[in-house]
This record gives sequence, structure tokens and C-alpha cells, in this order.
Amino acid sequence: MATLEPNVKAFLDLLAWSEGTSTSRYTKCDGYDVIVGGVDSPNTFASFADHPGILVTVNRKGLKSTAAGRYQLLKRYWGAYRDLLGLKDFSPASQDTVAVQQIRERRALDDIRQGRIESAIAKCSNIWASLPGNTYGQKMHPIATLLRKFEELGGRIA
Repeated sequence: MATLEPNVKAFLDLLAWSEGTSTSRYTKCDGYDVIVGGVDSPNTFASFADHPGILVTVNRKGLKSTAAGRYQLLKRYWGAYRDLLGLKDFSPASQDTVAVQQIRERRALDDIRQGRIESAIAKCSNIWASLPGNTYGQKMHPIATLLRKFEELGGRIA
């Protein structure tokens, strides 16, 4: 991970923990190599040259996803972010850069810097399915659990 302010680093670590990538039993790279889990998921990818773009059936109802990497970025968004941010690959540094950009777009970066983590989580909940307040119908972590974990990861709450 690139050198980041402590609260921003802790928030990115929180997202990876919440999404289950950094704790995946399959990861060899702190979640940066994880493909969304599912009934037919290969679980990881080996090359960071580009987003793997692997379509996975996530559940038995047929929900499909191309989410990959530490922050589970969908393939359909990767090209736009790659071009916008001038990224050369899907490396850990590129994944961090995209996640920070997504947080910035949700106007949550200042909240994170200032320790207003509950507000930042609410603002980012439409991006990451594991955050409370989204409508994705997937497992969400309770806000109290996320706040405790954020502090465990070295973040400071205002």
C-alpha cells in the first residue's frame, strides 16, 4: 500500500476486512488478488497486468459479478478509472488509488481524515456491499463492529 495518512490507510484496511478480501484464505497478497466469492469462483488471480474481468456466479439465484481486488472493483468501472487516473495496471498501488478516488467521489475523504468514520461509511455504502446502508441484499457488518475494527486498524475516530 502506498504511503497514506493513517486514517485513510485504516479506512482502506477496514474496507478490505469488511469485504473479506484481506482475510480470505486464498489471498497471497493481502486481498489485492481476490476475486469475488461464489459458487464458481476461482478465488484469486495471478497477474496484475489488468483487471481479471472474470464473471462469477455469486449465489444460487444467479447473481453474477466481476468484482476483483482488495476493494472488489467491478470490471465495468476499471477502464474509466484506469484512464482517469493514468494507471498502467491493476497492481496494489493502482487498486488503492481507485479506492481513494471512489471515496473522494462520495465526498467522504475529509470525513475520514477528520475521524468522522460513521459519516464516511454512510457516504460509501452504495459502493461497498459489506457496509451498512446499501441495498445490495448482501451481508453487512454492523456500524459498531466497523468502528471498533477501524480503531483496531490504527484509525482515530473524532
